[in-house]
Amino acid sequence: MDPLIAVAARALAAGDPLGALKRVALRDDAPALALRGVAMAQLGDLVRAKALLRRAARAFGPREAIARARCVVAEAEIALASRDLGWPARALGIARATLERRGDRTNATHARYLALRRLLVIGRVDEAERALAGRDPASLSAASRTTHELVTAGIAIRRLRTRAARAALARAAAARRARIPALTAEVESARLVLDAPAARLTGRGGERVLRLDEVEKLFASKALVVDACRHVVRRSRVVVSLARRPVLFALARALGEAWPGDVPRDILVARTFGSTPVDDSHRGRLRVEVGRLRTVLGRLADVRATPRGFALVPHRARRVVVLAPPVEGAHAEVLAFLGDGESWSSSALALALATSQRTVQRALDTLAAAGKVRSFGHGRARRWTTPPLPGLTTPLLLPAPMPAG
Repeated sequence: MDPLIAVAARALAAGDPLGALKRVALRDDAPALALRGVAMAQLGDLVRAKALLRRAARAFGPREAIARARCVVAEAEIALASRDLGWPARALGIARATLERRGDRTNATHARYLALRRLLVIGRVDEAERALAGRDPASLSAASRTTHELVTAGIAIRRLRTRAARAALARAAAARRARIPALTAEVESARLVLDAPAARLTGRGGERVLRLDEVEKLFASKALVVDACRHVVRRSRVVVSLARRPVLFALARALGEAWPGDVPRDILVARTFGSTPVDDSHRGRLRVEVGRLRTVLGRLADVRATPRGFALVPHRARRVVVLAPPVEGAHAEVLAFLGDGESWSSSALALALATSQRTVQRALDTLAAAGKVRSFGHGRARRWTTPPLPGLTTPLLLPAPMPAG
């Protein structure tokens, strides 16, 4: 190996990108381009880093398949960091297979975990969990062990298994031995999520803020929970999803907030349909929707008529509470994703939210006009970000499957 390339590579491994650039900044051969790309990524210039890595991949000859594959893996890591989630995952899979076939197990493992982390970001928790199952991190490098535990913790957080998440993050202390500041920062960020407010609980006792572990205990209790974070009604393991029935969920939430009292019909109409003044057609429609809600919640609760309205009567539950996001209002889901402090493209947000890019762009324009988000870059390089919102953590707002009722 070229001595300068070797010294630059050791500088990068030690977390000294400036030291690496001093040795290869004026060189345009393929190894130097690759090292410059990695150095620029460590310095935060992701756009320049991506361009350098692509040049390096093209510059490596046909017999240097391992070097080209490593460039692809590095570019995939930059895409994940910049939330370019539309980056072709198939290219990463091909690069990983090449590295495994050529015996570079360290970088092949790194590529595998990059794919798992991408699955977590876009909410495909089941796929990530299946891919992680059975993998023993004992034989991995310190950096790969840390990444393994971060993925394990990410799955546990989205499953609301906070004890397992804390154990995984404790094992991820290997990040310090790996001497990679970015990994150490990720571990600390995940720890903060576990201790940050995750939701607001409303009920007879008023309103209070809950952490993730308190939400987990609430879900395991006998309480009937109207969950406005994921639009479900649940008691313990029995879950009824109303995510695709917004009218029924609006009714359930209004009734849950008033429990053990009732809600007048005119107020229910106004909250559910947004209609004022209320006439007989609205009341008729309300009766129809209440009947549908009564049928859907049959295993969990009844909806009984009272002289002035309707009331929620739970089956085998001592209380009814409403679990609300820490921040509500228009485009709360977009703000939840941006609340992680990373820079997102509108296409990545659309992929993570399972909606159209145009819908996301309209939401971002509205939030920008209100001063809640900001953008930088132009065209495909445009990214959106916001400082982490005080008291906001995202796991309860992120897409994740709930157990079936």
